[in-house]
Amino acid sequence: MSIGVEHEAPRADAGPGFSDAVTFAFGDSAAAVYGIARVGLAGGGGSGLAVLFADSEAVAASAEGAVKVDVHAWESVRAAGVSTTVQAPLQAWTADYEGDEAGFALRFEAVSAPAVLQADAPVARAGGMQGYEQLCAVTGTARIGAREVRIDCLGQRGHLWGTPDWERIELARTLCAWLGEDRAVTLTAVRPAAASNHADEEIAAWLLEGGEPVAVADPRLSTTYDARLRQRRAGLELWSDDEGAFARRAAGEVLCGTTLDLGRLRLDTAFFAWRMEGRTGVGRYDVLRRSGGSDGDHA
Repeated sequence: MSIGVEHEAPRADAGPGFSDAVTFAFGDSAAAVYGIARVGLAGGGGSGLAVLFADSEAVAASAEGAVKVDVHAWESVRAAGVSTTVQAPLQAWTADYEGDEAGFALRFEAVSAPAVLQADAPVARAGGMQGYEQLCAVTGTARIGAREVRIDCLGQRGHLWGTPDWERIELARTLCAWLGEDRAVTLTAVRPAAASNHADEEIAAWLLEGGEPVAVADPRLSTTYDARLRQRRAGLELWSDDEGAFARRAAGEVLCGTTLDLGRLRLDTAFFAWRMEGRTGVGRYDVLRRSGGSDGDHA
């Protein structure tokens, strides 16, 4: 699948269980403000989700579904205080969140080509989803109570669609590390319901350098959790096909995080501080699992 401007519009509804969503994430370590905003379309209605952290604390979190949508367009979805626009397809977008105690108004501008998750990739087949992610420069403001904070950092914008079957999925991971304007890592992993641990997950990752995403031949992710199964530390090994090449490695540690109950699903969303080859940065690490599910990794 080659991504063109036509892929920016919501996909046509493909029947029961089909969903389509765009997700924005950003992390400004200088301001100590981190956040996520998501809008989705499914079954003729809209949904929204937002989380905002400041100084390592969750200062706002909202989720809302089954919202009436008049037009099948991202701009018509207004849920959980979240609204988005496409300013220029594959180039620029806005993401706004208006919560009771906090919010943000941000512009995302692409600084990379799309990293594409093809429909026939093993992780896409396991998760029932396909789409693309782009590294972005993020500017705007965040509101923390009565305080306004200027945001100027890196982030990511993703667009995923498909028909995930949570009877067959134990959990799904979304990870990204933003390590300067010309380097980032993005990763997607899905664990089938019959699997027992990390080793049984389908996984795909891309290394973005100089604006171009390169698929990682053999990505490996290890995660350490606390007693409540919230991700605390992580390590990445990115192996290429080049004979004799060494793995490129990154290590991350949680800065802030929270857990959201989404009905039959549980979302553990966190932001990490990352280190890779002498560079430091931040990024998002989300784990979406069936409520009551388990994780076979390190505790």
